[in-house]
Amino acid sequence: MHDAEFAVDDALALALIAESFPELAGRELRRIRTPGTVNSIVRVGDDLVARFPLLPASRSDLAAEAAAMAALAEACPFPAPRPYGVADARDSYPSAWSLQSWLPGRTAHFDMHAASTSLAQDLAVLITSLRVIDPGGSGFDGRGRGGALPDHDEWIAECVDRSAHLLDASAATRMWAALRQLPRSGSDVMSHRDLTPFNLLVDAQDGETRLTGVLDGGGFGPADSALDLVAAWHLFDTPTRQVLRAGVGAEDVEWLRGAAWAFQQAMGLVWYYEESNPPMSALGLSTLRRLLADDELSSLA
Repeated sequence: MHDAEFAVDDALALALIAESFPELAGRELRRIRTPGTVNSIVRVGDDLVARFPLLPASRSDLAAEAAAMAALAEACPFPAPRPYGVADARDSYPSAWSLQSWLPGRTAHFDMHAASTSLAQDLAVLITSLRVIDPGGSGFDGRGRGGALPDHDEWIAECVDRSAHLLDASAATRMWAALRQLPRSGSDVMSHRDLTPFNLLVDAQDGETRLTGVLDGGGFGPADSALDLVAAWHLFDTPTRQVLRAGVGAEDVEWLRGAAWAFQQAMGLVWYYEESNPPMSALGLSTLRRLLADDELSSLA
């Protein structure tokens, strides 16, 4: 998926685990195929999973992710993985890597739960539960999404250009021009910061889809209060989005900024992963279709 990304075969994974965590040597390994774009995922025994970065990562970065993951697991009203340990880079694998607890379940899908009011209600519980956590005087750290929308102008322009064969580039340009101007609607709050379907575990309970787990908590931290609202656009049709909107209590500007962050994220998925990760590209296209078809957003552009 990325230029010069690292490969980890089973023999190398076994060796790395035995060297850095000898108490786990000899455990059965099972490779997990996911649409993820950051790590190779290998299950270690029944209760752990190793995450081997596809691109170089430092020990300090992964230690910070582990701390954020632990904080999310402590605060989250749904199950979330907990860190087990971080390993140093080696000559055989030139990146730090990590182990965390295994959480069973199946990930959500962008076109399977569009009308699930139960899932929308659960996500509202998740988002509001994270928001009330005291950020301890910290604010957005400047990495990725969650700060100022206009900071992403250059990236959006590149994405529109590279995606012109996949979507209505003129409509996308007009929508971003309207969304990027939306003012902040409050101070930073604690956020998951990557609420895509692939980071949500779901299950059918009494005929309804329920949220059963939250993955990839390494980015947990302060951000624009609208950022976690991207889940509404990644997952739901128009009526069901309103269930999440009401559950969170999002006012108009905050709701529209949530659409702006969903737009920014989706535009980067469409073309970048068109060939290398079709499920991720398909998520981006699905989200953009929902955004471009929304009457409230269309009235802005």
